[in-house]
Amino acid sequence: MIQITPQMRILVAVETIDFRNGIDGLAKICQSVLQKDPFSGCLFVFRNRRRTAIKCLAYDGQGFWLAQKRLSAGKYRFWPEGGAVTKRLEAHELQVLLAAGDPTKVQAAPAWRRVSPEE
Repeated sequence: MIQITPQMRILVAVETIDFRNGIDGLAKICQSVLQKDPFSGCLFVFRNRRRTAIKCLAYDGQGFWLAQKRLSAGKYRFWPEGGAVTKRLEAHELQVLLAAGDPTKVQAAPAWRRVSPEE
């Protein structure tokens, strides 16, 4: 099972991909196009051209996980744009994206950080 934690690095590919790609094809896209190591433990998120489906690729130390979601109606309205090849998302933003929402409009508590006791 893919476990999404707040510490996980989640990278969304800005450009669309050919959804005929499986694990090996997506791992190659991670290396050649995104310039990232698919074995790094990051969760990579990809979208098809019609904006109706997404694929998530993750390596858990033993092997790859590949998950796909295709909407039965409608399209993914939000997708990052710009000159970068990837956009980083937080775990709670990915949950919104998976529900076909817009993660840029989510208001969440700030990320937790350690506070030193002597300040």
